[in-house]
Amino acid sequence: MSWESLFHTAYRVIAFSVLAYTVLLVAAYLFIGLYSIGGTREYLHRNAFTDYRILAASPYSPSVSILAPAYNEGGNIVENVRSLLSIYYGNLELIVINDGSKDSSLQNLIAAYDLEKVDFFVRYEIATKPVRGIYRSRNPVFSKLLVVDKENGGKADALNAGINIASHDYLVCIDVDCILEQDSLLKIVKPFLERGDEKVIATGGVIRIANACEIEDGRLVKVRLPREYLPRVQILEYIRAFILGRMAWSRLNGLMLISGAFGAFDKEIVLKCGGYDTKTVGEDMELVVRMRRFMEEQKLKYRVAFIPDPLCWTEAPVSFKILGRQRNRWTRGTVETLKFHRKMFFNPAYRVLGLLSYPYWFWFEMCAPLIEFFGLLCFLVFALMGWIDWPFFFSLLAFAICFGYLYTVFALFMEVITYNQYKRRTDILKLLITAATEPFLFHPFVVWSAIKGFRDLLMKKKSWGEMTRQGFARKRAG
Repeated sequence: MSWESLFHTAYRVIAFSVLAYTVLLVAAYLFIGLYSIGGTREYLHRNAFTDYRILAASPYSPSVSILAPAYNEGGNIVENVRSLLSIYYGNLELIVINDGSKDSSLQNLIAAYDLEKVDFFVRYEIATKPVRGIYRSRNPVFSKLLVVDKENGGKADALNAGINIASHDYLVCIDVDCILEQDSLLKIVKPFLERGDEKVIATGGVIRIANACEIEDGRLVKVRLPREYLPRVQILEYIRAFILGRMAWSRLNGLMLISGAFGAFDKEIVLKCGGYDTKTVGEDMELVVRMRRFMEEQKLKYRVAFIPDPLCWTEAPVSFKILGRQRNRWTRGTVETLKFHRKMFFNPAYRVLGLLSYPYWFWFEMCAPLIEFFGLLCFLVFALMGWIDWPFFFSLLAFAICFGYLYTVFALFMEVITYNQYKRRTDILKLLITAATEPFLFHPFVVWSAIKGFRDLLMKKKSWGEMTRQGFARKRAG
């Protein structure tokens, strides 16, 4: 066989493989989009007449420990803690873990909340970096607050220290700089009370982009659409991921990821699974997968629930540099998690988790950037060789772009008819225009950042990557 015929054979194989992959990906997205409709309708119907005030005031409401790790958050930590203390919930303790900050984070908390170092018994069920001190407020108004000062060990290690200290039945792990809705805890805890024969081991809610939003005394008072391109396109990305993707996977009971920005967990199961893994940068996904794997191997009925309400607002990267670090880390975390739990791949013993969730994440989340990048390289080679069927290529390209745009339009439609955070027609129009540019500006950069994540993983780079934030648009009442 000549070299030319060999290349022609390779071309046909690659072209067929790309076409087959595209068909499978489109089919998966169609299923997710349509299946999410039923999940959203079920949730809205089930919660239409819920009075959360009863749950908030009840002495029998689940006891919750909020774990908020903080590292070098001195500029905003006092106001962020004030926001968490104002959450509408009764049976609650707030544990802020100062993870060896090098700035004035701890000193600011001590001064603002009149903290004093106390003797506190800690049961070290999970190994962590040493705890240097535990602080409580002298002011009874802040009796729910507990501040832990420890040596720096990273976010996962800080959360594990919080788990050791937490005294309540359920853990809510958040980023300290997030803004929570006042009823967020009530809604995220409710699934733990609903299921009969299925034990809910974790719940997550929708994360929204808070860039340009107005924050008053730690509360979100006005939603605004960001002027910057990157936060705006990430709004589209988050709407697709949460309203469609996670809603559908939750309905299938195949959800593998709860955002590290805001998630609730059954403390008993977390401890049995050994807490967060400090060896991965994707500790949030890895813990959920490990908890699910534990329940499957113990043959216990369980569920990981998802709340489609917008419960938590966070600041998205506004520069390509910071965004690239974030997506690099997300890629490494995904690969590490799937590698740790590769035993589940197409393993019928793990049911939906092994036969649907894991393969989907492997082919369409982890491998997608590699396939796209490899496909681009092949396209360049075949174009130089003159082997491209241009009418077919442009037809396939137009179909992919149009399908992606229509999928985003459908996600926006679901947003408008449910929670409708962006009420001005001009905001929706701006988002639709932004969606038209996504395949040409945002998506290629995300793919390239993921490729760099694979490279860094091969080079055994473990760095988190500093996430510099600009801060929210804040004002004080009065």
